[in-house]
Amino acid sequence: MSTPVVFWFRRDLRLRDHPALRLAAESGPVVPVFVLDPALWDRSGANRRAFLAEALASLDDGTDRHLIVGHGAPERELVELCAQVGAERVIATADFGPYGTERDERVAEALASLGGGLELVDSPYAVPPGTVTKGDGGSYKVFTPFFRAWKKIGWAAPDGPVEVEWSTVDDRGQRPIAPETSADLPTATEAAAWERVEWFLADAVNRYHERRDDPGVDGTSRLSPYLKWGLLHPRQLLARLDDSPGPETFRSELAWREFYADVLHRWPHSARGAFRPEMADMELDEGPDADERFAAWAEGRTGYPIVDAGMRQLVGEGWMHNRVRMIVASFLVKDLHLDWTRGARFFMEHLVDGDLASNNHGWQWVAGTGTDAAPYFRVFNPVTQSQKFDPTGRYIRRWVPELELLSDKTVHAPWTEAAGAPAAYPAPIVDHGAEREEALRRYDRLKARRA
Repeated sequence: MSTPVVFWFRRDLRLRDHPALRLAAESGPVVPVFVLDPALWDRSGANRRAFLAEALASLDDGTDRHLIVGHGAPERELVELCAQVGAERVIATADFGPYGTERDERVAEALASLGGGLELVDSPYAVPPGTVTKGDGGSYKVFTPFFRAWKKIGWAAPDGPVEVEWSTVDDRGQRPIAPETSADLPTATEAAAWERVEWFLADAVNRYHERRDDPGVDGTSRLSPYLKWGLLHPRQLLARLDDSPGPETFRSELAWREFYADVLHRWPHSARGAFRPEMADMELDEGPDADERFAAWAEGRTGYPIVDAGMRQLVGEGWMHNRVRMIVASFLVKDLHLDWTRGARFFMEHLVDGDLASNNHGWQWVAGTGTDAAPYFRVFNPVTQSQKFDPTGRYIRRWVPELELLSDKTVHAPWTEAAGAPAAYPAPIVDHGAEREEALRRYDRLKARRA
């Protein structure tokens, strides 16, 4: 009999187009394992844990009930499993995040001490982080030139399903129990991912450039949870896109995900703090009043309908429309003068597609602290943004039913209704015009201090 090889599933919970799994299958019987690492599992919100639990159950079915689930530090779990099954090799898809890189170094050292090895193959991205460089070898801090260089590098064509001889152990470990969640989450299977892909590519992608900013229609792909956990690989989508306006715009959105992964890989400190250190000293509000305003923001009771709709969608679906993510982030940072990291943490607590690189760098883009950032003086007006991108109020009425009887004009600013705002809906907690001016004053003071 050939020697078994352990395949360590991580953010690649699929059986199609899987180079790392193909290498394992060509090497001998495959022992599939997923390790519930407390450093990651314990920090994940209920929505992400529920989605992962379902995805692992589906993957277990796909491996003919051979999936092993370890619980604990990966270096310990994998060493013990290799000893149990007589494997000398562990194969996995490479990870490029700060924690994943450090964890893989620990695992490689632990396996090497026993004469084994960890082989990392492929990437969760079309172009692995660290690959796209300037002509002088430097790194990109601005998206547009990164996007051009990224397209020139290109990516491999997707492969099909992998034929695998699975192997396992008698005690396959306890499956994770999905926590209770009130959010309406997408089905976490590879088949469900492809159903959504086919729906999107059949028509919606061709109008993506026109409809992606309208939160009131189903005009985006909503594939981010599947990309997060590798139920899909981005090259599987890129292979289906032509160069017409809609597909090209969607291609650029996939590239934003890869840009932020590249930034995090090269500048790990940007995961938790300002990429631009000169912005780290921005004056912020703290104390009980600030905490109450944060709670009003988090609970969708700011008195600004588009903000409240977005925050209620986040809690209700574990997801928020991208345009609205920018609006609510700007409101927290520049109307409420709160630290962007508070908002980023709240998002990660609820987002089913919560991805450290995309989430935290997206927040920094709005806050003006990151790469390719919107200038700090660019402050999103929640009323005009609502009027422009949700003109009929369809999105607002879906998530803020207290306003369903208002006209298309006043639904964006209920305080302008002749009879007054509905009693059940709160008055605005701040005056946007005044807080915009205060945000600009704080920015000017910061510049003066650093001059």
